Amino acid sequence: MPSLIPLPLVHEARPGAFTVDDGTAIGADGDARRAAWLLHDVLAGAGVRALVVPADDPAASIVLRIGDLVRDSAEGYRLTVTPQGITVDGGTAEALARAVQTLRQLLPPAALRRAPVGSGGLRIDGADIEDAPRFEWRGVHLDVARHFQPVSFVLKLIDLAALHRLNVVHLHLTDDQGWRVEVPSRPRLTEVGAWRAETVVGRKDGGYDGTPHGGFYSLDDLREIVAYARQRAITVVPEIDLPGHVQAVLAAYPELGNTGRPVEVRRTWGISENVLAPTEEALAFARDVLDTVLDVFPGPWVHLGGDEVPRTEWRASPAAAARAAELGLGSVDELQSWFLRRLHEYVTSRGRRVVGWDEVAEDGGMPADTVVMAWRGSDHGVKAMAAGHDVVMCPEDTTYFDHYQAGDPDEPLAIGGLTTVEDVAAWEPAGGDGPGRLLGVQGQLWTEYLPTPAAVEYAAFPRLSALAEVAWTAPERRDAADLVERRLPAHLERLAALDVDYRPLDGPRPWQRGGSGRRQRA
Repeated sequence: MPSLIPLPLVHEARPGAFTVDDGTAIGADGDARRAAWLLHDVLAGAGVRALVVPADDPAASIVLRIGDLVRDSAEGYRLTVTPQGITVDGGTAEALARAVQTLRQLLPPAALRRAPVGSGGLRIDGADIEDAPRFEWRGVHLDVARHFQPVSFVLKLIDLAALHRLNVVHLHLTDDQGWRVEVPSRPRLTEVGAWRAETVVGRKDGGYDGTPHGGFYSLDDLREIVAYARQRAITVVPEIDLPGHVQAVLAAYPELGNTGRPVEVRRTWGISENVLAPTEEALAFARDVLDTVLDVFPGPWVHLGGDEVPRTEWRASPAAAARAAELGLGSVDELQSWFLRRLHEYVTSRGRRVVGWDEVAEDGGMPADTVVMAWRGSDHGVKAMAAGHDVVMCPEDTTYFDHYQAGDPDEPLAIGGLTTVEDVAAWEPAGGDGPGRLLGVQGQLWTEYLPTPAAVEYAAFPRLSALAEVAWTAPERRDAADLVERRLPAHLERLAALDVDYRPLDGPRPWQRGGSGRRQRA
């Protein structure tokens, strides 16, 4: 049987096979047609011209239907392949979208290339598959602030996330090193904040590359990204990091800071001590940005960051101390919570839900409906669940894919740490006893040392494939050894067909090595 990733709950072979060719028609009605057209496009890429027709059309040999929930899940589906045809059943359009991705993996790897596979059609072995996800949030995070990534690559990552039955792509759009989203009411964010003069080489003492770096997504770019994701039942979660990680903001609008002094878009990595001042002007700026974000991103979640906010400037500022006293706060340390609570009120008044890194649960905290992303360790997530927060587990030691993948000196430069594909495959996210839920898990692609799409792909795969199984497959069904030793080698053929610059299981290829010059080690 094909080596599916993530592993379905039930996958049993049936005798015979079905051949998809130019005589194949895909039947679907209503909301099921979105998945039907997605399948149509998959087959068209392999040179098969399948028609999309009504579900009751006698010509339809592949039929997608929305009916009762499968396994009581909005994303559960049932997929049956016989010599006579294929049927896909699910309770929602999202369920059918997941089934299409499984069907995509049932195709021969060559069918994933953008080239005809020959005149004999595509053979799909008989199968009975019944499936549903373990977690509601199955995500991948992409940092486009440290190194800007082109729209074409964001779309490719969305497609790869869908292939693995992930359902969230989290875009880290702003940071000290660059601002990446057009805000018409604040034009200097992209005129100034989207560009840095040069970038540090290596970690500390490698000098600078002397090359300007930047870029941003226009509103049309973002709408394209959102629409592409929606076709694949993927939610794009935008992150606007506040009130820290804002040096690029202050390069454009220094009056929003605590000192008023001009700064440059940060050329180095690490944490800047420049943070927003606790003023109504800074809140008005944040609301202007969020107005644009809420208009362009229709999903239920908006990420406000809230991580790594130094208190240095606030502690040195008489104005910040006066503001904290005026607000009745215990100290300036609580200004972060006050600032984010004001924005939480604004976002939730628009019918959306706030997400933040796990620091948002400290120093006054956030309302219990805030989703907490536990990056500093699972214990922070367990504590947040006990306080009533829903939690996405994304601990740095397991889900930060900017870490090294092996101890081999040929590995390209990484931020540090060591996280192997075996570590990810064996990981079991911690649950909690509190009123909050374990909403899901997410892999992180921070790009300080991932300057190109190829570098991001190398860091992501196959570790993201392993995380997809943690996110989707019930723990009693998971088998980490089977995943790594049997199914991943076959799955890498699919990634190769999709032109993914993944890391081979036995180590980097010559052009991926740290000494090759493309991603030179410090």
